[in-house]
Amino acid sequence: MSRGNKTEGQAFCPADTGQKACPSVLPSVLLEAQDLTVQYGDTVIVDGVGFTVSEGDWLMIAGPNGAGKSTIVGAISGSVPYFGGITCIGRDVKAYKPQDFARLTGVLSQRVSVGYSFTVEEVVRLGRYAYSRGIFAGGSDADDDAVDLAIERTGLEPYRRHSVLTLSGGELQRTFLAQIFAQEPRILILDEPTNHLDLVYQKQVFALIGEWLKEPGRAVVSVVHDLSLAKAYGTNALLLHKGRSVGFGPVSEILCAERLDSVYDMDVYAWMRTMLAQWK
Repeated sequence: MSRGNKTEGQAFCPADTGQKACPSVLPSVLLEAQDLTVQYGDTVIVDGVGFTVSEGDWLMIAGPNGAGKSTIVGAISGSVPYFGGITCIGRDVKAYKPQDFARLTGVLSQRVSVGYSFTVEEVVRLGRYAYSRGIFAGGSDADDDAVDLAIERTGLEPYRRHSVLTLSGGELQRTFLAQIFAQEPRILILDEPTNHLDLVYQKQVFALIGEWLKEPGRAVVSVVHDLSLAKAYGTNALLLHKGRSVGFGPVSEILCAERLDSVYDMDVYAWMRTMLAQWK
């Protein structure tokens, strides 16, 4: 299993993760998986996968349909049972209370839907649940500030009082992105966040995430089908094939012709050049 360099980075400490003390300097590795395996009956979906995500990383998880990409996201977020180990900031993810883990990780799925007429602001404010002091406690100034900043950052101010039932698909996706921005996690976990969006919204969402990532102590994990987006925005890549890791490391090294051809059983680079040629 390939591993990132475990160097020392800038100190950061979640407000309440159950740790009694926060050292002055923390390791830069925010998320790590070791021998990650997911199995349903006799069927192995993910087979002994390992990777690390350090501060400032944008890890792209790529591979064909059925490679196990979304299953890995489910394991990290706690919705899929697994074998092996997953640690977040040096601690087993299973040891976190849900509220504490929500202060560290924010998850955005590829398709979001709503069946209620909440306003954009109300949906974004749900991202502050992890900081709630109780079911009857009111919001704090910090909650208000986080919600305001998330709405501003995602360009949703004109829609703030609108019902989410009136939004386009791209506007709704930005609303849920604002929700996890308001959550103020250390790690964004994105499962095909722009898969069904048009080019304008793809550009907007990836640009917003790129800006978010510039702040210290943050990292992003994305499942992607679009290899061009992976190469354009990713720092590292995890390439999967039939549940196994074909490579983990810098995007330029992992998403190379040799590996991609073996995984997709086609000349990927030639296909990409053919598609680009249509615009000449």
